[in-house]
Amino acid sequence: MKIARIALAEGKFYASVKADGYHLLLGDIFGEWGELSEPYRGEYRLLPPVDPSKVICLGANYKKHAEELRLEVLPDPTIFLKPPTAVIASGEDILYPLSATKVDYESELAVVIGKRGKHIPEEEALDYVLGYTVANDVTERDMQKKDGQWTRAKGFDTFCPLGEYLETELSPDDLEIVGKRNGIVVQRGRTSDLIHSVPQAISFISGVMTLEAGDVILMGTPEGIGELREGDLFEVEMEGVRMLANRVKKEKA
Repeated sequence: MKIARIALAEGKFYASVKADGYHLLLGDIFGEWGELSEPYRGEYRLLPPVDPSKVICLGANYKKHAEELRLEVLPDPTIFLKPPTAVIASGEDILYPLSATKVDYESELAVVIGKRGKHIPEEEALDYVLGYTVANDVTERDMQKKDGQWTRAKGFDTFCPLGEYLETELSPDDLEIVGKRNGIVVQRGRTSDLIHSVPQAISFISGVMTLEAGDVILMGTPEGIGELREGDLFEVEMEGVRMLANRVKKEKA
């Protein structure tokens, strides 16, 4: 099932994505809900697929990416946070900060949590997943190197674009993630190459902080990171389907 989130004049709704359009879902997407039989025919605006309380990210979770940044791969996952204010939808602009000197793209698999959990056993971790989408973990690379930690570099507004919809019926074990800058493939990786798998990440993170329904976990990026410039279009595909596209626009003073 494909699930999107859209804004209507009446409010914000989840919807199933079908060939004939968006079918509104009534109720609680994280609990009990029902689906309207007819597609919505009015005007709408695409929203990020969830409104997370937090975005937890894994750093250096592909070996070759760790090597290109000369980062040490540790036995436990390296985690950091992006604020909810960084989250934007596909089609919205990535704002190039006035203070930035080098902004990079990072194509990633995003895991959306479906129910509250703490100290989740690895063998039960996938039971806590609502679905999967893609993300761009936008990063100010010079600030990341200068600061010695990653909050400022990865926390700017618009620095967490999320895909158009969630896929609820996928296995995360071997998905292809592709990043394109201005139509040219610049990143290509498979989740089978992750150092720490999705179940391992969920179990580890939930041992540190409670995961809430709607929270997002970014699983790290493969090698091939590079710079974004004003006017660039960056797209992320999962299994050959484009799910994310954002232009880069200079922030106004």
